[in-house]
Amino acid sequence: MSRNIPERSHRRAGLVARAARERFHHPDFDARGTQGWKSIEAEGKLPESGWRKEQQWALDMGLPGSESIVDKSIPTFARGELPHFAGINTFLKAPYVENVRDVGKYDAAVIGIPFDSGTTYRPGTRFGPQGIRRISALYTPYNYELGVDLREQMTLCDAGDVFTIPANLEKSFDQITKGVSHVASSGALPIMLGGDHSIGFPCVRGIADVTSKRIGIIHFDRHIDIQEKDLDERMHTTPWYWATNLPNVSATNLVQLGIGGWQVPRYGVAEARKRGTNVLTIADIEQMGLEKAAEIALELAWKDTDAVYISFDVDSLDCGFVPGTGWPEPGGFLPREALKLLGLVTAPGICGLEVVEVSPPYDTSDITALFGVRVVVEALGSMVAHGNLGKHKSIIDKPASF
Repeated sequence: MSRNIPERSHRRAGLVARAARERFHHPDFDARGTQGWKSIEAEGKLPESGWRKEQQWALDMGLPGSESIVDKSIPTFARGELPHFAGINTFLKAPYVENVRDVGKYDAAVIGIPFDSGTTYRPGTRFGPQGIRRISALYTPYNYELGVDLREQMTLCDAGDVFTIPANLEKSFDQITKGVSHVASSGALPIMLGGDHSIGFPCVRGIADVTSKRIGIIHFDRHIDIQEKDLDERMHTTPWYWATNLPNVSATNLVQLGIGGWQVPRYGVAEARKRGTNVLTIADIEQMGLEKAAEIALELAWKDTDAVYISFDVDSLDCGFVPGTGWPEPGGFLPREALKLLGLVTAPGICGLEVVEVSPPYDTSDITALFGVRVVVEALGSMVAHGNLGKHKSIIDKPASF
Protein backbone atom coordinates (compact mmCIF):
# COMPACT_ATOMS: atom_id res chain seq x y z
CA MET A 1 0.00 0.00 0.00
CA SER A 2 1.43 3.37 -1.01
CA ARG A 3 0.47 6.84 -0.08
CA ASN A 4 1.66 10.37 -0.79
CA ILE A 5 3.70 11.68 2.12
CA PRO A 6 3.91 15.49 2.20
CA GLU A 7 7.39 16.98 2.50
CA ARG A 8 8.18 17.75 6.09
CA SER A 9 8.07 21.35 7.19
CA HIS A 10 11.43 22.99 7.82
CA ARG A 11 10.00 24.28 11.07
CA ARG A 12 9.75 20.74 12.41
CA ALA A 13 12.75 19.00 10.96
CA GLY A 14 15.14 21.66 9.73
CA LEU A 15 14.31 20.91 6.09
CA VAL A 16 13.39 23.45 3.46
CA ALA A 17 10.82 23.10 0.72
CA ARG A 18 11.95 21.54 -2.56
CA ALA A 19 11.72 24.81 -4.50
CA ALA A 20 13.94 26.58 -2.02
CA ARG A 21 16.57 23.85 -2.32
CA GLU A 22 16.83 24.16 -6.09
CA ARG A 23 19.97 25.86 -7.38
CA PHE A 24 19.56 28.93 -9.52
CA HIS A 25 21.72 29.32 -12.60
CA HIS A 26 22.73 32.60 -14.21
CA PRO A 27 23.76 31.82 -17.79
CA ASP A 28 24.33 35.51 -18.56
CA PHE A 29 26.71 36.07 -15.63
CA ASP A 30 30.25 36.78 -16.76
CA ALA A 31 32.74 36.71 -13.89
CA ARG A 32 35.27 38.55 -16.05
CA GLY A 33 33.01 41.59 -16.08
CA THR A 34 33.17 42.02 -12.31
CA GLN A 35 35.43 44.43 -10.49
CA GLY A 36 36.94 41.44 -8.75
CA TRP A 37 38.16 39.88 -11.98
CA LYS A 38 39.29 43.21 -13.44
CA SER A 39 41.41 43.71 -10.33
CA ILE A 40 42.90 40.24 -10.77
CA GLU A 41 43.85 41.08 -14.34
CA ALA A 42 45.25 44.50 -13.32
CA GLU A 43 47.62 42.85 -10.82
CA GLY A 44 49.21 40.88 -13.62
CA LYS A 45 50.23 44.11 -15.35
CA LEU A 46 52.02 45.57 -12.33
CA PRO A 47 55.83 45.43 -12.23
CA GLU A 48 57.73 43.58 -9.49
CA SER A 49 61.09 45.31 -9.75
CA GLY A 50 60.58 47.39 -6.62
CA TRP A 51 59.81 44.32 -4.54
CA ARG A 52 62.82 42.42 -5.95
CA LYS A 53 65.05 45.41 -5.22
CA GLU A 54 63.78 45.57 -1.65
CA GLN A 55 64.38 41.84 -1.15
CA GLN A 56 67.97 42.18 -2.34
CA TRP A 57 68.49 45.24 -0.13
CA ALA A 58 67.18 43.26 2.85
CA LEU A 59 69.72 40.49 2.19
CA ASP A 60 72.55 43.00 1.75
CA MET A 61 71.66 44.90 4.93
CA GLY A 62 70.42 42.01 7.09
CA LEU A 63 72.63 39.06 6.05
CA PRO A 64 71.33 36.03 4.15
CA GLY A 65 69.17 33.69 6.21
CA SER A 66 70.34 30.52 7.95
CA GLU A 67 71.01 27.32 6.01
CA SER A 68 67.69 25.76 7.08
CA ILE A 69 65.68 28.57 5.44
CA VAL A 70 64.33 27.34 2.09
CA ASP A 71 63.19 30.79 0.88
CA LYS A 72 66.53 32.43 0.12
CA SER A 73 64.98 35.91 -0.03
CA ILE A 74 64.61 35.85 3.79
CA PRO A 75 67.47 37.64 5.62
CA THR A 76 68.75 36.93 9.13
CA PHE A 77 67.76 40.37 10.46
CA ALA A 78 64.34 41.78 9.56
CA ARG A 79 64.54 44.54 6.98
CA GLY A 80 61.78 46.06 4.86
CA GLU A 81 58.11 45.07 4.84
CA LEU A 82 58.32 41.53 6.22
CA PRO A 83 57.57 40.20 8.71
CA HIS A 84 54.85 42.72 9.52
CA PHE A 85 55.30 42.24 13.27
CA ALA A 86 59.05 42.94 13.25
CA GLY A 87 61.34 45.81 12.40
CA ILE A 88 61.44 49.53 13.14
CA ASN A 89 58.14 51.07 12.15
CA THR A 90 58.38 54.04 9.88
CA PHE A 91 55.16 54.76 8.01
CA LEU A 92 54.46 51.71 5.84
CA LYS A 93 58.09 50.74 6.60
CA ALA A 94 59.18 53.35 4.07
CA PRO A 95 62.84 54.45 4.16
CA TYR A 96 63.65 56.74 7.07
CA VAL A 97 65.38 59.88 5.80
CA GLU A 98 67.84 60.77 8.52
CA ASN A 99 69.03 63.83 6.63
CA VAL A 100 65.84 65.73 5.76
CA ARG A 101 67.70 67.50 2.95
CA ASP A 102 67.24 64.27 1.01
CA VAL A 103 63.41 64.28 0.97
CA GLY A 104 63.40 65.75 -2.53
CA LYS A 105 64.60 62.38 -3.85
CA TYR A 106 61.12 60.98 -3.14
CA ASP A 107 57.65 61.56 -4.58
CA ALA A 108 56.08 61.96 -1.13
CA ALA A 109 57.34 62.40 2.41
CA VAL A 110 55.57 61.57 5.66
CA ILE A 111 56.03 64.13 8.44
CA GLY A 112 54.98 63.34 12.00
CA ILE A 113 53.58 66.24 14.01
CA PRO A 114 53.30 65.03 17.62
CA PHE A 115 51.39 67.96 19.05
CA ASP A 116 48.28 68.22 21.21
CA SER A 117 48.66 71.54 23.01
CA GLY A 118 45.78 72.86 20.92
CA THR A 119 43.41 70.30 22.44
CA THR A 120 40.46 71.61 24.44
CA TYR A 121 39.19 68.33 25.92
CA ARG A 122 40.97 64.95 25.56
CA PRO A 123 44.75 65.11 25.01
CA GLY A 124 46.76 62.27 23.51
CA THR A 125 47.13 63.15 19.84
CA ARG A 126 50.82 63.86 20.39
CA PHE A 127 51.07 60.07 20.19
CA GLY A 128 49.14 59.99 16.91
CA PRO A 129 52.15 59.76 14.56
CA GLN A 130 53.63 56.99 16.69
CA GLY A 131 50.36 55.04 16.72
CA ILE A 132 49.76 55.45 12.99
CA ARG A 133 53.27 54.33 12.12
CA ARG A 134 53.05 51.31 14.40
CA ILE A 135 49.85 49.90 12.92
CA SER A 136 50.89 50.83 9.37
CA ALA A 137 53.16 47.76 9.55
CA LEU A 138 49.98 45.73 9.00
CA TYR A 139 49.62 47.09 5.47
CA THR A 140 51.22 46.20 2.17
CA PRO A 141 51.79 48.81 -0.57
CA TYR A 142 49.40 46.97 -2.92
CA ASN A 143 45.67 47.69 -3.25
CA TYR A 144 43.63 44.99 -4.95
CA GLU A 145 40.63 47.07 -6.06
CA LEU A 146 42.67 49.98 -7.39
CA GLY A 147 45.23 47.74 -9.07
CA VAL A 148 47.97 49.93 -7.59
CA ASP A 149 51.27 49.01 -5.95
CA LEU A 150 52.82 52.06 -4.28
CA ARG A 151 56.20 50.36 -3.99
CA GLU A 152 56.32 49.86 -7.76
CA GLN A 153 54.69 53.10 -8.92
CA MET A 154 56.04 55.81 -6.61
CA THR A 155 58.68 56.52 -3.98
CA LEU A 156 57.80 57.29 -0.36
CA CYS A 157 59.96 58.22 2.61
CA ASP A 158 59.44 59.00 6.29
CA ALA A 159 61.09 62.25 7.39
CA GLY A 160 60.45 61.65 11.08
CA ASP A 161 58.80 64.15 13.41
CA VAL A 162 58.80 67.92 13.68
CA PHE A 163 60.32 69.05 16.99
CA THR A 164 57.27 70.67 18.56
CA ILE A 165 57.40 72.69 21.78
CA PRO A 166 55.00 71.39 24.45
CA ALA A 167 52.62 74.02 25.84
CA ASN A 168 53.72 76.65 23.31
CA LEU A 169 51.34 76.92 20.37
CA GLU A 170 53.07 79.67 18.44
CA LYS A 171 56.60 78.28 18.58
CA SER A 172 55.25 74.88 17.58
CA PHE A 173 53.31 76.44 14.72
CA ASP A 174 56.50 78.08 13.48
CA GLN A 175 58.36 74.77 13.65
CA ILE A 176 55.58 73.00 11.76
CA THR A 177 55.41 75.67 9.06
CA LYS A 178 59.17 75.52 8.53
CA GLY A 179 59.14 71.74 8.28
CA VAL A 180 56.25 71.64 5.81
CA SER A 181 57.78 74.46 3.75
CA HIS A 182 61.01 72.50 3.49
CA VAL A 183 59.32 69.33 2.25
CA ALA A 184 57.05 71.20 -0.17
CA SER A 185 60.01 73.16 -1.54
CA SER A 186 61.89 69.92 -2.21
CA GLY A 187 59.15 68.75 -4.57
CA ALA A 188 58.04 65.87 -2.36
CA LEU A 189 54.34 65.80 -1.50
CA PRO A 190 53.97 66.66 2.22
CA ILE A 191 51.88 64.15 4.20
CA MET A 192 51.34 65.22 7.79
CA LEU A 193 50.42 62.84 10.60
CA GLY A 194 48.92 64.74 13.52
CA GLY A 195 48.52 65.83 16.09
CA ASP A 196 45.42 67.82 16.96
CA HIS A 197 43.63 69.91 14.36
CA SER A 198 45.31 73.17 15.34
CA ILE A 199 48.16 72.02 13.06
CA GLY A 200 45.93 72.67 10.04
CA PHE A 201 46.85 76.35 10.05
CA PRO A 202 50.67 76.02 10.18
CA CYS A 203 50.59 73.13 7.69
CA VAL A 204 48.65 75.13 5.11
CA ARG A 205 50.84 78.14 5.85
CA GLY A 206 53.91 76.01 5.16
CA ILE A 207 52.71 75.35 1.61
CA ALA A 208 51.19 78.79 1.02
CA ASP A 209 54.52 80.44 1.96
CA VAL A 210 56.38 78.75 -0.90
CA THR A 211 53.95 79.56 -3.69
CA SER A 212 52.31 82.62 -5.18
CA LYS A 213 49.48 80.40 -6.42
CA ARG A 214 46.04 80.10 -4.87
CA ILE A 215 45.11 77.12 -2.69
CA GLY A 216 41.71 75.58 -1.96
CA ILE A 217 40.97 73.33 1.02
CA ILE A 218 38.73 70.26 1.32
CA HIS A 219 38.11 69.51 4.98
CA PHE A 220 36.59 66.27 6.35
CA ASP A 221 35.22 66.80 9.86
CA ARG A 222 32.21 66.84 12.17
CA HIS A 223 33.29 70.22 13.53
CA ILE A 224 33.46 73.50 11.66
CA ASP A 225 36.81 74.65 13.14
CA ILE A 226 36.68 78.23 11.88
CA GLN A 227 36.17 80.39 14.96
CA GLU A 228 38.84 83.00 15.69
CA LYS A 229 39.95 81.75 19.11
CA ASP A 230 39.03 79.18 21.73
CA LEU A 231 40.00 79.62 25.40
CA ASP A 232 41.84 82.75 24.22
CA GLU A 233 44.21 80.78 21.95
CA ARG A 234 44.46 79.44 18.39
CA MET A 235 43.29 75.97 19.35
CA HIS A 236 42.15 72.92 17.36
CA THR A 237 38.78 74.60 16.79
CA THR A 238 40.31 77.55 14.91
CA PRO A 239 42.63 76.45 12.03
CA TRP A 240 40.50 77.59 9.11
CA TYR A 241 39.92 81.09 10.48
CA TRP A 242 43.67 81.66 10.32
CA ALA A 243 44.40 79.62 7.22
CA THR A 244 41.83 81.55 5.19
CA ASN A 245 43.43 84.80 6.35
CA LEU A 246 46.50 83.90 4.30
CA PRO A 247 46.69 86.03 1.13
CA ASN A 248 46.49 83.09 -1.28
CA VAL A 249 43.94 80.95 0.62
CA SER A 250 40.33 82.09 0.25
CA ALA A 251 37.46 81.09 2.52
CA THR A 252 35.24 80.72 -0.54
CA ASN A 253 37.47 77.82 -1.61
CA LEU A 254 37.11 76.06 1.75
CA VAL A 255 34.79 73.05 1.42
CA GLN A 256 33.82 71.24 4.61
CA LEU A 257 32.39 67.73 4.42
CA GLY A 258 30.44 65.97 7.17
CA ILE A 259 29.91 68.91 9.54
CA GLY A 260 27.08 68.45 12.04
CA GLY A 261 25.89 67.14 15.36
CA TRP A 262 25.90 68.72 18.80
CA GLN A 263 29.52 69.88 18.95
CA VAL A 264 29.62 72.70 16.41
CA PRO A 265 30.19 76.01 18.23
CA ARG A 266 27.98 78.87 17.10
CA TYR A 267 31.04 81.14 16.95
CA GLY A 268 32.37 79.00 14.13
CA VAL A 269 29.02 78.86 12.34
CA ALA A 270 28.76 82.66 12.45
CA GLU A 271 32.29 82.98 11.01
CA ALA A 272 31.52 80.49 8.23
CA ARG A 273 28.44 82.50 7.31
CA LYS A 274 30.43 85.74 7.38
CA ARG A 275 33.20 84.35 5.18
CA GLY A 276 31.02 82.46 2.73
CA THR A 277 32.56 79.01 3.21
CA ASN A 278 30.98 75.85 1.84
CA VAL A 279 29.50 73.18 4.11
CA LEU A 280 28.00 69.82 3.15
CA THR A 281 26.50 67.91 6.06
CA ILE A 282 26.18 64.14 6.26
CA ALA A 283 22.52 64.55 5.31
CA ASP A 284 23.47 66.63 2.26
CA ILE A 285 25.97 64.01 1.13
CA GLU A 286 23.60 61.14 1.79
CA GLN A 287 20.87 62.82 -0.23
CA MET A 288 22.98 63.79 -3.26
CA GLY A 289 25.28 60.75 -3.22
CA LEU A 290 29.04 60.47 -2.86
CA GLU A 291 29.88 61.09 -6.52
CA LYS A 292 27.83 64.28 -6.66
CA ALA A 293 29.22 65.50 -3.34
CA ALA A 294 32.77 64.96 -4.62
CA GLU A 295 31.94 66.78 -7.84
CA ILE A 296 30.62 69.79 -5.91
CA ALA A 297 33.55 69.78 -3.48
CA LEU A 298 36.07 69.74 -6.31
CA GLU A 299 34.27 72.45 -8.24
CA LEU A 300 34.20 74.79 -5.24
CA ALA A 301 37.70 74.06 -3.95
CA TRP A 302 39.29 74.37 -7.42
CA LYS A 303 37.38 77.48 -8.53
CA ASP A 304 40.04 80.06 -9.47
CA THR A 305 42.72 78.12 -7.55
CA ASP A 306 45.84 76.27 -8.63
CA ALA A 307 45.99 73.46 -6.06
CA VAL A 308 43.91 71.82 -3.33
CA TYR A 309 44.93 70.78 0.18
CA ILE A 310 43.16 67.95 2.03
CA SER A 311 42.56 68.00 5.79
CA PHE A 312 41.14 64.77 7.18
CA ASP A 313 39.95 64.74 10.78
CA VAL A 314 39.22 61.15 11.81
CA ASP A 315 36.30 62.32 13.94
CA SER A 316 34.43 62.93 10.67
CA LEU A 317 33.57 59.25 11.02
CA ASP A 318 30.90 57.94 13.33
CA CYS A 319 32.62 57.55 16.71
CA GLY A 320 31.82 53.85 16.80
CA PHE A 321 34.55 53.40 14.18
CA VAL A 322 37.09 55.87 15.64
CA PRO A 323 37.01 55.74 19.45
CA GLY A 324 40.58 57.03 19.67
CA THR A 325 39.93 60.70 19.01
CA GLY A 326 39.62 63.91 20.99
CA TRP A 327 36.02 64.88 20.21
CA PRO A 328 34.04 61.73 19.30
CA GLU A 329 30.61 62.37 17.79
CA PRO A 330 27.95 59.90 16.59
CA GLY A 331 26.34 60.20 13.19
CA GLY A 332 29.37 60.80 10.98
CA PHE A 333 30.59 58.99 7.88
CA LEU A 334 30.79 55.25 7.61
CA PRO A 335 34.37 54.22 6.78
CA ARG A 336 33.42 53.01 3.31
CA GLU A 337 31.71 56.34 2.54
CA ALA A 338 34.62 58.44 3.75
CA LEU A 339 37.21 56.42 1.82
CA LYS A 340 35.17 56.54 -1.38
CA LEU A 341 34.73 60.31 -1.09
CA LEU A 342 38.40 60.81 -0.25
CA GLY A 343 39.47 58.81 -3.28
CA LEU A 344 37.28 60.92 -5.53
CA VAL A 345 38.49 64.31 -4.27
CA THR A 346 42.18 63.34 -4.31
CA ALA A 347 42.12 61.87 -7.82
CA PRO A 348 42.95 65.19 -9.59
CA GLY A 349 46.04 65.62 -7.39
CA ILE A 350 46.64 67.58 -4.18
CA CYS A 351 49.38 69.81 -2.75
CA GLY A 352 49.30 68.37 0.77
CA LEU A 353 47.45 65.99 3.08
CA GLU A 354 47.03 66.02 6.83
CA VAL A 355 45.46 63.32 9.02
CA VAL A 356 44.59 64.67 12.45
CA GLU A 357 43.03 63.84 15.82
CA VAL A 358 44.21 60.22 16.14
CA SER A 359 44.58 59.77 19.91
CA PRO A 360 46.05 56.34 20.75
CA PRO A 361 45.42 56.58 24.53
CA TYR A 362 41.69 56.43 23.77
CA ASP A 363 41.93 53.96 20.89
CA THR A 364 40.60 50.39 20.84
CA SER A 365 42.66 47.69 19.11
CA ASP A 366 44.40 50.43 17.05
CA ILE A 367 41.29 50.83 14.85
CA THR A 368 41.45 54.64 14.80
CA ALA A 369 45.15 54.66 13.98
CA LEU A 370 44.51 52.03 11.32
CA PHE A 371 41.97 54.28 9.68
CA GLY A 372 44.53 57.09 9.73
CA VAL A 373 46.86 54.81 7.76
CA ARG A 374 44.09 54.04 5.31
CA VAL A 375 43.45 57.75 4.66
CA VAL A 376 47.05 58.24 3.54
CA VAL A 377 47.32 55.15 1.33
CA GLU A 378 43.87 55.80 -0.16
CA ALA A 379 44.88 59.31 -1.20
CA LEU A 380 48.22 58.17 -2.61
CA GLY A 381 46.60 55.23 -4.39
CA SER A 382 43.96 57.41 -6.00
CA MET A 383 46.55 59.88 -7.31
CA VAL A 384 48.76 57.09 -8.63
CA ALA A 385 45.83 55.36 -10.30
CA HIS A 386 44.85 58.60 -12.08
CA GLY A 387 48.41 59.65 -12.92
CA ASN A 388 48.24 62.85 -10.87
CA LEU A 389 50.80 62.31 -8.13
CA GLY A 390 53.37 65.08 -8.41
CA LYS A 391 51.17 67.73 -10.01
CA HIS A 392 51.73 69.93 -6.94
CA LYS A 393 55.33 70.60 -8.00
CA SER A 394 54.23 73.13 -10.59
CA ILE A 395 52.94 75.59 -7.97
CA ILE A 396 56.18 75.81 -5.93
CA ASP A 397 57.57 79.05 -7.33
CA LYS A 398 58.95 80.52 -4.07
CA PRO A 399 60.88 77.58 -2.60
CA ALA A 400 62.28 78.02 0.87
CA SER A 401 65.99 77.71 1.49
CA PHE A 402 67.23 76.83 4.95
